[in-house]
Amino acid sequence: LIINTEKGTVFILVICVHVFHQTTSSTLKGAIQLGIGYTVGNLTSKPDRDVLMQDFYVVESVFLPSEGSNLTPAHHYPDFRFKTYAPLAFRYFRELFGIKPDDYLYSICKEPLIELSNPGASSSLFFLTSDDEFIIKTVQHKEAEFLQKLLPGYYMNLNQNPRTLLPKFYGLYCVQSGGMNIRVVVMNNVLPRSLKMHYKYDLKGSTYKRRASRKEREKSCPTYKDLDFQDMHEGLYFDTETYNALIKTLQRDCRVLESFKIMDYSLLLGVHVLDQNHRDGNVSGGDGKRPVGQRVLYSTAMESIQGDGKAAEAITTDDTMGGIPARTNRGEKLLIFLGIIDILQSYRFIKKLEHSWKALVYDGDTVSVHRPGFYANRFLKFMSTRVFRKIQSDGTTFLTSTCLFVFSSVFGSYLRPDLVAVTHALGEASSVGTSVSSSSMFISDRYLEARSNDRCDIGSCSTFTLEDSAICLTSEQSTMDMDRDDGSVLDVYLVSVYVYLLWTHLSDL
Repeated sequence: LIINTEKGTVFILVICVHVFHQTTSSTLKGAIQLGIGYTVGNLTSKPDRDVLMQDFYVVESVFLPSEGSNLTPAHHYPDFRFKTYAPLAFRYFRELFGIKPDDYLYSICKEPLIELSNPGASSSLFFLTSDDEFIIKTVQHKEAEFLQKLLPGYYMNLNQNPRTLLPKFYGLYCVQSGGMNIRVVVMNNVLPRSLKMHYKYDLKGSTYKRRASRKEREKSCPTYKDLDFQDMHEGLYFDTETYNALIKTLQRDCRVLESFKIMDYSLLLGVHVLDQNHRDGNVSGGDGKRPVGQRVLYSTAMESIQGDGKAAEAITTDDTMGGIPARTNRGEKLLIFLGIIDILQSYRFIKKLEHSWKALVYDGDTVSVHRPGFYANRFLKFMSTRVFRKIQSDGTTFLTSTCLFVFSSVFGSYLRPDLVAVTHALGEASSVGTSVSSSSMFISDRYLEARSNDRCDIGSCSTFTLEDSAICLTSEQSTMDMDRDDGSVLDVYLVSVYVYLLWTHLSDL
């Protein structure tokens, strides 16, 4: 029925869009599984060889009728044609990440795919394999075409650096059915579903309209944006080695994207609060399942950053799911999961027009769409200064050194201070303070016992050592100075220790 009123026409169109989405979602999952099962199985018969330039532009096609054929199985979906882009190139990528053909088929085809909600503005559909290994995303024709052109450079970059936060592409396919072409790409899963993400962010480094909508905030696990992060967090703190490895990886990846003229990408960031997990009594994961470590090489966050491989292997366990250890400014223990997503947006003509139009109305430097060089620099600055931060203890070291300097200046003839610097992590100030206090009491008892016997029996050299607090003080006395007041020396020493204690507690607060 056609109603010639504007209100009625809009109502009919909304119903049609809803039915189209449901039909596409229900049939697409089965068609993807059937198509990948056939093409990957058929690919095993082809011998291994080096990837050639023409391999990146090969497109293989197979028709899968519902009644089946001599080569394809029967199925209860409508007839469809399945296309595979650059099959030999993507086979090489899967081998590079340690994905065996049987494991690839097992993950994708064994159980039904899980549909995920899309927090972004695009109309893409997202599917997740039941074992958390792979994400399958629908992409537009321009994005699929751009990815295929990107493959030679992507191949060279992965050969030089398999440790990357860029998306890891395992396959590009197209399902043709009912006059529609639906292109999908298979990628690594950044956020494991079996571990609850207490916070989830999509960060670009821009501020224009970078706040989660009211509808998104009402979800059980919303995806927040840049302005939300600034309101909710003071930053995520890492030890020096991890911070340097993370920033090094981000810098390298951004330069690669800039060289390909790619912009408008995001950092998908998941934060799992370990302390909150223990308080909730949830040790199994976000969906009630016990965490199971991912099998794909370099797929976890800790493996992807350019740090020490041995350190990454030591931290990557089933319990942590390969998350990067971090802390809040309040000392809460975290696991961080992250990856760069949405890299298939090139700075083509339509994007240049979008930036020019928004720059006329708003501040051009705050909008997400920008030229690749500016976008990369803004992205890196926001991540390295606002989101990720390095644990510092310079203030503690400075004050301790100052106390020792004054102490040695006043009593230079008595003492020769020696400072052994140790960096304490956040939240360790109380334990340090306890050890310093106990060491001070131990020294005081020794000193009083020595004084009770005889001042001259102390000897020409007495050593006071705070082993746990990493402060070592050595005093040398000559027989000519025995008449001086040793009590004043000890008093100043204890004052220095208590000043150090006070500073560590203030730093902890």
